Amino acid sequence: MGTKSDETKLFILEKVAPIFNSKGYVGTSLSDLTSATGLTKGAIYCNFKNKEDLAVKAFKFNVKTVLAPIALEMAKHENTIDKLYAVTNFYRSYYPIAKERGGCPILNVGVDTNSVNSLLFKTVKEISKKTMQSIEDIIRLGISKKEIKSDIDVAEIASNIYCMIEGGIFLSFMNKEPKYMDNICNHIDQHVIAVIKK
Repeated sequence: MGTKSDETKLFILEKVAPIFNSKGYVGTSLSDLTSATGLTKGAIYCNFKNKEDLAVKAFKFNVKTVLAPIALEMAKHENTIDKLYAVTNFYRSYYPIAKERGGCPILNVGVDTNSVNSLLFKTVKEISKKTMQSIEDIIRLGISKKEIKSDIDVAEIASNIYCMIEGGIFLSFMNKEPKYMDNICNHIDQHVIAVIKK
């Protein structure tokens, strides 16, 4: 069981994370934070160093919230091709999940902080790199298990899959229409995963 301080930090993150995600770092004001939490500025910053620290932790909280189910879905499968299909199946249902929190946190914060906050932007890049690396790891595992062809450029395929997913997310949110995500996931299944399958 967490301490009272841990519980307060979690409460604050639950309240402010969606605000940072939808309004952005600059667009989120102190009054937004105090209104959402019902706490004073002093009470909020007693638990976090400053607005930047809170925004970084809020971003990580948002990512964990929206992406946690993907690991659970992949864990249900032994075959690596099925794990890759689990990734695209997850993203087919991603639009309504992310919409509830004001959009995709990786896309939102990446665009929002590019020229505004270097620490936040660096954090987004690290999360993106880890996500892409996890796809690489699945493909490499598939090669070792002889479930995926060995004569492929693993890094290129993993980055292409991730780029297509992020592109589908962007178009879906820009047009407020999840079909773009569905279409790109179908393309990945039929023209990427099916091709590398042994």
